[in-house]
Amino acid sequence: MFKEITAKEIKDNLIEKIANEWMLITAGDESGYNMMTASWGFMGEMWGADSVVAAIRPQRYTMEFVNKSDYFTLSFYGDRKDIHKVCGSMSGRDINKTELTGLTPVFENGTTYFDEAKLVLICKKQYVGKLDESNFIDKEPIDKWYPTKDFHYMIIGKIEKVLINE
Repeated sequence: MFKEITAKEIKDNLIEKIANEWMLITAGDESGYNMMTASWGFMGEMWGADSVVAAIRPQRYTMEFVNKSDYFTLSFYGDRKDIHKVCGSMSGRDINKTELTGLTPVFENGTTYFDEAKLVLICKKQYVGKLDESNFIDKEPIDKWYPTKDFHYMIIGKIEKVLINE
């Protein structure tokens, strides 16, 4: 059963959770949605609000839903790497990720999250911008992470609701 808390009440280390546990970025609603595994992103204060930044490569199917939606969610599943194996290696264009993972979608406020999540951040999209090669001061990340120049979109979202599953 989910309980609502504030972003400042999150007890977990989100750097640890994002980097090692990973998360799902989900956008869309009951008429259509997609989710993807992500291990990059961050949380903090932006424009006077608790906020997140999600990073999505342009070719990812989820980006199409982010572009069409006002909201997106970040959700965490503990050590459920089986979910991320599907959502991080297969495209929702080709398969039904919900069916393959056994996740139960919950539709709220024009977006989607899953009943099996341990932590959910419901975010209102505020800004979308693509990383620009000319703005990199340190060029090492370009060589290491962008050999095909498919720079991430950075999506800033205002956290409107935080849910923990007790």
